[in-house]
Amino acid sequence: MVDDDLWALIEPLLPPWPTRSPGPRPVADRPCLQGILYVLCNDIVWQLLPLELGFGSGRTCWRRLEWWRQAGVFDQLHRTLLAELNAADRLDWARACVAGSHIRAKKGRRNRSVAGRPVEDGSKHHLICDGRGTPLKVITTKANVNDVTQILALVDGIPPVAGRPGRPRRRPEALLGDKGYDSNPNRDELRKRRILPVISRKGAPEHQGMGKLRYAVEQTFALLQQFKRLAVRWERRTELHDALVSLARSLICWRRLNKPEP
Repeated sequence: MVDDDLWALIEPLLPPWPTRSPGPRPVADRPCLQGILYVLCNDIVWQLLPLELGFGSGRTCWRRLEWWRQAGVFDQLHRTLLAELNAADRLDWARACVAGSHIRAKKGRRNRSVAGRPVEDGSKHHLICDGRGTPLKVITTKANVNDVTQILALVDGIPPVAGRPGRPRRRPEALLGDKGYDSNPNRDELRKRRILPVISRKGAPEHQGMGKLRYAVEQTFALLQQFKRLAVRWERRTELHDALVSLARSLICWRRLNKPEP
């Protein structure tokens, strides 16, 4: 369920319903959002959303998700929550972590390479988070995309985070990655962005303490996959899948914002 405090943040971001829209009176926004959350958390097809819950039909919620995606509602919500975390000094900009994780395809659907050769089933999430595990950016690709190709897109995709005096922040001081991100050109590009690359080299021992430092990003992947709809790639359209990912990462930020400091 959407609690009142979270709804107070989301409601101003929603586009107004057209005053001369044809057809019957639409289902209110809040029940539709709860229907979307129900699908996100329970991994059911949209058609099986129970009408008795009062959220509207699965098609109604799906269309509302598409409309809100076009308006960038969940990306705006994510930036708002990041700003509140930043204002509360609960983002760790000293370092960020990157990693990739596979997700299964619905009914064994396969991606294919350029030559048409079958490759690994499903898709892949590429994630960058701060030192405390707060998700900053997630990119969805085919399952056969190498992690190293997405590192700069993840860094450049971090939204401007306000909440503190001065210009909004977009860059961590250091970036941690395992040997899958070993690339000298990428190291050079990170240094140009004034980011210290802490990336293990192939054939060399891992940096001391790397496993402990990377625990944050692995924990964030675990939190994302608690939203069962994201553990399996159901949506054929990547933009709709990414809209659900954006909603999920916003909910993770919301929970962190309301979690008492240790």
